Amino acid sequence: MSSLSRELVFLILQFLEEEKFKESVHKLEKESGFYFNMKYFDEKVQAGEWDEVEKYLSGFTKVDDNRYSMKIFFEIRKQKYLEALDRPDKAKAVEILVTDLKVFSTFNEELYKEITQLLTLSNFRENEQLSKYGDTKTARSIMLIELKKLIEANPLFRDKLTFPSLKSSRLRTLINQSLNWQHQLCKNPRSNPDIKTLFTDHTCAPPNGPLAPTPVNLPVAAVAKPASYPSLGAHNPFPPTAAPANANALAGWMANASASSSVQASVVTASSIPLAQNQVSVLKHSRTPPTNPGMVDYQGPEHEQLMKRLRPTPSIEEVTYSTSRQQTWSLDDLPRTVAVTLPQGSTVISMDFHPTHQTLLLVGSSNGEITLWELAMRDKLVSKPFKIWDMASLPFQASMVKDVPISVSRVAWSPDGNFVGMCPLMSITLSEMPSLYLNGLLAAGAAFNKHLIQLYTYAGSNELRQHLQIDAHVGGVNDLAFAHPNKQLCVVTCGDDKIIKVWDITGRNLFNFEGHEAPVYSICPHHKENIQFIFSTAIDGKIKAWLYDNMGSRVDYDAPGHWCTTMLYSADGSRLFSCGTSKEGESFLVEWNESEGTIKRSYVGFRKKSTGVVQFDTTQNHFLAVGEDSQIKFWDMDNVNVLTSTDAEGGLPSLPRLRFSKDGNLLAVTTADNGFKILTNAVGHRSLRAVENPPFEALRGPIESAVKVSANSAVSSVSPVNCKVERSSPVRPSPIINGVDPASRSMEKPRSVDDVIDKAKPWQLAEIVDSGQCRLVTLPESTDSSCKVVRLLYTNSGVGILALGSNGVQKLWKWTRTEQNPSGKATASVVPQHWVPSSGLLMTNDVSGVNLEEAVPCIALSKNDSYVMSATGGKVSLFNMMTFKVMTTFMSPPPASTFLAFHPQDNNIIAIGMEDSTIHIYNVRVDEVKSKLKGHQKRITGLAFSTNLNILVSSGADAQLCVWSIDTWEKRKSIAIQLPAGKAPNGDTRVQFHTDQIRMLVVHETQLAIYDASKMERIRQWVPQDTLSAPISCATYSCYSQFVYATFCDGNVGVFDAETLRLRCNIAPSAYMSTSILNGSQTVHPLVVAAHPIEPNQFAVGLTDGSVKVLEPTESEGKWGVPPPVDNGILNGRTTSSSTTSNHTPDQLQR
Repeated sequence: MSSLSRELVFLILQFLEEEKFKESVHKLEKESGFYFNMKYFDEKVQAGEWDEVEKYLSGFTKVDDNRYSMKIFFEIRKQKYLEALDRPDKAKAVEILVTDLKVFSTFNEELYKEITQLLTLSNFRENEQLSKYGDTKTARSIMLIELKKLIEANPLFRDKLTFPSLKSSRLRTLINQSLNWQHQLCKNPRSNPDIKTLFTDHTCAPPNGPLAPTPVNLPVAAVAKPASYPSLGAHNPFPPTAAPANANALAGWMANASASSSVQASVVTASSIPLAQNQVSVLKHSRTPPTNPGMVDYQGPEHEQLMKRLRPTPSIEEVTYSTSRQQTWSLDDLPRTVAVTLPQGSTVISMDFHPTHQTLLLVGSSNGEITLWELAMRDKLVSKPFKIWDMASLPFQASMVKDVPISVSRVAWSPDGNFVGMCPLMSITLSEMPSLYLNGLLAAGAAFNKHLIQLYTYAGSNELRQHLQIDAHVGGVNDLAFAHPNKQLCVVTCGDDKIIKVWDITGRNLFNFEGHEAPVYSICPHHKENIQFIFSTAIDGKIKAWLYDNMGSRVDYDAPGHWCTTMLYSADGSRLFSCGTSKEGESFLVEWNESEGTIKRSYVGFRKKSTGVVQFDTTQNHFLAVGEDSQIKFWDMDNVNVLTSTDAEGGLPSLPRLRFSKDGNLLAVTTADNGFKILTNAVGHRSLRAVENPPFEALRGPIESAVKVSANSAVSSVSPVNCKVERSSPVRPSPIINGVDPASRSMEKPRSVDDVIDKAKPWQLAEIVDSGQCRLVTLPESTDSSCKVVRLLYTNSGVGILALGSNGVQKLWKWTRTEQNPSGKATASVVPQHWVPSSGLLMTNDVSGVNLEEAVPCIALSKNDSYVMSATGGKVSLFNMMTFKVMTTFMSPPPASTFLAFHPQDNNIIAIGMEDSTIHIYNVRVDEVKSKLKGHQKRITGLAFSTNLNILVSSGADAQLCVWSIDTWEKRKSIAIQLPAGKAPNGDTRVQFHTDQIRMLVVHETQLAIYDASKMERIRQWVPQDTLSAPISCATYSCYSQFVYATFCDGNVGVFDAETLRLRCNIAPSAYMSTSILNGSQTVHPLVVAAHPIEPNQFAVGLTDGSVKVLEPTESEGKWGVPPPVDNGILNGRTTSSSTTSNHTPDQLQR
């Protein structure tokens, strides 16, 4: 159904609701599946009308759609069953058990048995788990809270839980506009037309006297406004066609978005008539109906669609269909406990947490320095003093650097965590400023022309690479943010020159938004569905909004206080807030009604006067936090009064700056002594696991016990490399940390435990030779000597492992939440369950007519872990991960499929490598091969997508790497990997992208290599040597790309530093295989290795005897060895397994 048809359904729903056709409303909701009315669902559940509850749900989901749906239906039927037992009505309970609950026995037979046993109890509350079950009303209310969480988390209900913000009687208004338009086109329009039907177009009959002059050929200004028509029903008369545009309402700019906008163009139908090009000026004036059919100057449905998509999730008072809000949080969710205090050395101006690695904090300081901290290790990973990268291109600024202090006004991570943006400020004294005095982050001056922004790429645990420097604004750059217009990563900046600018990551200026009459203080890019826009605020208190076009601001209204204001959305993007201070020092924190451009809620609790601009942040869709009066004040978003406050154990400045981590479990706040503190809740505290006083540390040396992180931590520990590099060294590590000369770096104090240990005692390669030196679990029912493990995956949620055997059968193991494993994630400390549905189904690939000895298996898992796609020489099968049922099969051989990879932006598109050396770009939804790529000579053995570079890289058994454009599927480049002399170009070659989506790991039995995929140049290479001299069987990056795990055909496992490809730990076969296996007649070794998606120090190996092992370091060690120091390739008198670079110059390597 088209988007406009979908909106018509919403208009009809509103009409039916207004006309009190209650049953029709909910029937249309269910049959269309466009809007799930939570209020109606709530009423039916509270009333216990279970048949109607399930009937209504059936319009949106079925029991076996996904795990959320299954849980929803189970909770409802369980409650229905318990109520029957409570009446008591055991006959009805038995009926529910057999007809309604039986379906769940397929998935959890033990639970079904336990539910059945409740029939034998006189009161089911005798069951310990149900002992707290109260009365029916209370039980239903508790269940409803759980159901709402499940519904909100269920992807099938996405975009179906909110009703668009519509003005009352919107359908009638559109009909009236149509009638007005029809009347305008009448050759003989009457002043009081008689409208008797909507079934045919309206026309006025010719008058008895002379013909009335037609308005069609007259200019717009000469047309008199027609009279409004009488009411068509019980409602008030419809408004006239043209209503004055409200310049102070967001609804105005949203509705009046330019038809020429590239954003709006995507939602305008082919039959739409374009608006006049001068519509920007028209926005601020009342409009009269046009007389020329080619000049449609009224708000058509395409405008209303744009307005709808740009509006937020409606609140109770805005929408006819509302959902009741349930308080599902507590004060314990707020991070209020001081866990870490760290010195920065200069005043902290800006902070930002990494979007996925929650313990990485980026800090910008008043001395122009940006610093990257690993909070779990209390470690300063990177420190970059400000410098102009290209003095030649910026001669004026270069001359100013020596005399003018530099400050960082803003630091920010890109949404994917691969880029870092910062804008430096050149501070000047008040005597050099114009008459306007700016406080907080803002500085103004005319002593020099332009200011900069600098972008870095984050390339790993200890490296920020210079990416781009832009001479962005005349005067100071006051704010910087990342945005994704048209799915293109861009940087948005604003400055003293009153302009907002948009840049792509190559430095090309895409848009300049002009219209502010004062320096722009802050920006807030956002999107609603596919509509992208930017809010901006200036120091005169004006708020404007912009689409990505050149049609000017869509809104112009005043912020409270009329001075410096920042705007932020809640985490889910549904609610808009602003916080600022007036020149008189009065602070304001408000929530906006986006659709009307009015203040919805003003929060109270500020002291009377502030000496500067207060800063704020939002978190968890529930809380607001403001730094004021040397403390942090918290508000519940739904309550105007202060919820609680904390002084963070003292030491805060009068107006502390603060920043929440993306999950809301950590809060960074600045201190008065040029540092910052990290506050945590219980979850955040576990991620920063208290490392100072674990019990076993008392037995360790004082240096070694200074800082340790448990391997069970949910957040990885980052181990930076502190190494001295000789220019003449044949062995070069990755680029120098912080861009500082290694000679000066070697004189700095140690930055981590690894550095301390390196200086305290000679470095030694960590060698694990015994099972007691690591944590190990063998997955149950995995060993089968007749079936090798040929492919291995962790589920994306990190709670399970999926193994594909050489016989085409896939096995799944799951970890559950227990006292020993409260997170429920995969761990080597707990034995998981071999999970099979009670139906006994196995996920078995099509192997009819397949020679299993020659078949090349392949497997891929959907992002939500709901489906797995795999093949073993036959057709590709799509399995439901809950039921193990085959959903569909496709791509019948020949040729057989040999590698599968989901498109990163569309799960319906799959790249399929084939036995005949081609790559098929296949659309699952339409069952069609869209493109066939040819460039290899032998079968495809690897595929990897890079969203940053917009490419697909393929590898083959011909030892070739090919680069393909994702947009056109044309081949960009092809290179051969460098093989040892005399080695034939064959054997599997695998490729995997680093988290920066630029570097790439290439794995062949003869080598590990790191390539820069943007140039397809090899940066580093490691070849089997010394104790690891056997061929490589498999290798993979750890999560966050800190390590490379490599398995060898003699059973050894190597853990390499991903930056340098230097060996840091060797795990011998004796550490994870029994003596009987080692001494057996059959040689056993790992064929595949998989890395945990969250725990960087956990990996699993699949062996030739069919077994799967999960390995982790001991809790006392926490990680696999330490990075080796480098000294001309010789480590303390012994040669290590060293990496070598390609024949590039040092300048090429050090990017």
